[in-house]
Amino acid sequence: MKKSKTCTALLLALIMCIGLFAGCGAKNVSDSDVPDDIAADSDVAYIQDKGTLVVGITDFAPMDYKDESGKWIGFDADMAGKVAEALGVDVKFVEIAWDNKIMELDAKSIDCVWNGMTLTDEVLGSMECTNAYCKNAQVVVVSSDSADRYKDVDSLKDLNIAVEVGSAGEAAAKELGLKLNSVSTQADALMEVASGASDACVIDLLMAGAMIGEGTSYPNLATTVELTSEEYGIGCRKGSDLAAYINKVLSDLYADGTMDNIAEKYEIKKLIVAQ
Repeated sequence: MKKSKTCTALLLALIMCIGLFAGCGAKNVSDSDVPDDIAADSDVAYIQDKGTLVVGITDFAPMDYKDESGKWIGFDADMAGKVAEALGVDVKFVEIAWDNKIMELDAKSIDCVWNGMTLTDEVLGSMECTNAYCKNAQVVVVSSDSADRYKDVDSLKDLNIAVEVGSAGEAAAKELGLKLNSVSTQADALMEVASGASDACVIDLLMAGAMIGEGTSYPNLATTVELTSEEYGIGCRKGSDLAAYINKVLSDLYADGTMDNIAEKYEIKKLIVAQ
């Protein structure tokens, strides 16, 4: 009788062990067992998985603007398309309020900011940025018939100057203590001057080259004082691997002449920074 109880106990223990090992071998890892942040570790993988590179922009010729069919074109738009090709995904352009660019990135409403963005200390501190790819400056625009009166910063002191909110132009004008009228976009700033609502505006040199002077949308406007010199970069989420990926693609596109060809198309070739 004692022997029978011992055998029974051993048999039960063996069955329990077999069940335990069988259970371990049969367990499947479900989606709920995967930490939520695994997919977020690589923005490149995240973008490839969803199949779209979402680019935050504003209407800013010659970098991002629409052609007659409504398609986004421009140096930045075309280059973003090339990066999307390298990723094996589509590209989608989303107009954003420039002052909200960091919030849009962090919320994953967009994957990068690619719109002639100046590499300021604020931008470098809040985004993962690429290397500089283009030179630029902040310039003052006034009506052509008054341009001779405004040759230095002191001559601008009494002017009402339109600037894009959150822009490098706004920062430069604030630093100089100029009287500002903040508007939504650089295009709005130009319209302020053209309509007489503001005496002057501060915009990017590249935009001024494309938008003002003979043969442009604003033939009666002219540039005067250059407030700053600067460089453009592309902004990604802080810590993102997308910035390094874009650097590699831009380097390849620079080496094979693609970047120069696109820059020549939009007449900014002399401003391109070697990659």
